[in-house]
Amino acid sequence: MDRLDELALFVAIVDAGSLSAAARRLHRSAAAATRALASLEARAGSRLVERTTRRLAPTPAGLDLAERARGLLAGYEMAVSGASGDAVRGLLRITAPVLFGRKHVAPVVSGFLDAYPETQIELVLADRNLDLVEEGIDIALRIGQLAESRLLARRVGQVGQIVVASPNYLATRGTPRKPADLAEHDTILGVVRSGLREWRFGASRVRLAPRLIVNEVEAALIAARAGRGIARVLSYQAAEDIAAGRLVRLLAAHEPPPVPVQLVTPSADFRPARVNAFLDFAAAALRALPVLRADAAG
Repeated sequence: MDRLDELALFVAIVDAGSLSAAARRLHRSAAAATRALASLEARAGSRLVERTTRRLAPTPAGLDLAERARGLLAGYEMAVSGASGDAVRGLLRITAPVLFGRKHVAPVVSGFLDAYPETQIELVLADRNLDLVEEGIDIALRIGQLAESRLLARRVGQVGQIVVASPNYLATRGTPRKPADLAEHDTILGVVRSGLREWRFGASRVRLAPRLIVNEVEAALIAARAGRGIARVLSYQAAEDIAAGRLVRLLAAHEPPPVPVQLVTPSADFRPARVNAFLDFAAAALRALPVLRADAAG
């Protein structure tokens, strides 16, 4: 392993707080990460990380080295990119929610691969938020407010939480006019860890007696289209059904404020040209999507 590789592994160790996570991110073995750290500590003549039972924490000397290493690595990347004449190349790992990823991120990925033929992409679709450092993810599409302050975000739009039902269901059971009316209707509920069978509308809560509980949004939409009951989904998830008349949007005046849709990265330090290129390409494509406008489900 050359000295730049050692520095890149060390920076990854500091960011991840874990030898194994750093190794996965850079596609190295855990043994290689251990050797790189030992080699650096031997040359520095001091301990660079403190090992606890749960994670590795950099010492003051380690923080100083990590900061200097980021600058060196960024300079190296810029030098190589400038000399190559084609800076955008290599592997990108990207994650997105399953339904949004299938419908909207996958086409963006395909277009990017056409535009940059020397790139490769691994697209990971998952409805749980993956740890970007732990999983070695370069870019994630996230829906909702970010819980992790260390992530850097680029907003590309917004979506709302809406209530929908099929025309056949409404013709049979009537149309709810206010949130409290939902207690008298058949509802389709997603699985919630809290166990509370309710929907919130601002400060008010409506207790539900769902006819169907399902842990996957596409199954909930299929049931709603079949007239099984009233469902609550994100606006982009039901946009095609609403446009086609298969579902009707209900209680629009009572909807909560929309939430942001963002492209996020673990850090701006030592960000390869391929990451910046995808961020620019995807942001432009996603911002053009009607489903990410404020009035998307209208």
